[in-house]
Amino acid sequence: MSEIELGPTRPLVPPLYCSAVYSFPDLDALEAVYRGQVSGFVYARDAHPNAVSLARSLASWESAKWCMVTASGMAALALTLMALLRAGDVVVASRRLYGRTLQLLTEELPRWQVHTYLVDLDDTAALAAALARRPRLVLVETLSNPTLRLADIPRLAQLCHEVGAHLLVDNTFATPVLCQPLRLGADFVVESLTKMLAGHSDVTLGAAFGREDEAWERLRRVCTIFGWTGNPFDCWLAERGLQTLAVRMQQASRTAQALADWLAQHPRIRRVIYPGRPDHPDHDLARRLFSGNYGNMLSIELAGGREAVNQFVRRQDKIVLAPSLGDVRTICTHPALTSHRYAPPEENAREGITDGLLRISVGLEPLEELQEAFRRGLDFADA
Repeated sequence: MSEIELGPTRPLVPPLYCSAVYSFPDLDALEAVYRGQVSGFVYARDAHPNAVSLARSLASWESAKWCMVTASGMAALALTLMALLRAGDVVVASRRLYGRTLQLLTEELPRWQVHTYLVDLDDTAALAAALARRPRLVLVETLSNPTLRLADIPRLAQLCHEVGAHLLVDNTFATPVLCQPLRLGADFVVESLTKMLAGHSDVTLGAAFGREDEAWERLRRVCTIFGWTGNPFDCWLAERGLQTLAVRMQQASRTAQALADWLAQHPRIRRVIYPGRPDHPDHDLARRLFSGNYGNMLSIELAGGREAVNQFVRRQDKIVLAPSLGDVRTICTHPALTSHRYAPPEENAREGITDGLLRISVGLEPLEELQEAFRRGLDFADA
């Protein structure tokens, strides 16, 4: 089929390239693309135009030298670990991590002879002891899931580099709107694009970022071999969602702050966790690291445990129960049954992940609508 002639015009919206494979006029052209002598694409698992376009946009957001788009957020994390680690290496990681991340570290990496030490980042002695093991990598979340504790990225970066370790930061909850860890000294960043960056619960993608060229080729090769590249349509959707990231994040953050302060006064709520509140243990750190907003994520603990959560969900239909975050709609999640159902019970107990804990991803609804939904849900919940 002949190319469509566009003349002097250009599409205002980036095209979607669904092709899984690309053709060549001859062997010389094929060889030139493989060698990187000319631009082009061969096979969509290696690279495709929509992934490249999205990666360029994302790299700018994260102040990164490069970006690799992957099939999910966990794929981005697995890719980075697989590319950087080898048998015998040590990883030091925060205890406050997403449940599947903990599984990857403690159940899967040992099969590759990589050992992980989990530490409380607030325990200076424990952190120093772990770093004395000369880890190759230290892994933290900017904002932990679901208790929203902050990692002091500049301090951790300095400590890591003193022992020759890389600092890898999962920035999903904060997004580059609130924090750009590479600017603060981190070596690598991962994001789940499924969440706020794409923003509409219709994409499953992730991304890995770096600030030095030396790791790029290694990650690219591993991503291709394991088949972790994101598909064109999701990349196209994510780039569309990225255009409204800043305004969505700013609006949702303002609403989350007001909602957290309002919920803190409700008698059926035992505690509200939000880094923008002065009673948050990392509030001062959040003021230093973030850009004036504190994010769209908050957690609340209902008096009455699991049954109170059930009553809340059943008695109102505005705030949906779903195991994700970052939508334009407000979503609640029960971490004990979803994100942390596979974490050891003692770890959940240590972090205060109880049957009454709800994680709230605040969307773009007016504050008044959310307040009314909480009134309906909580007024009928059993204390």
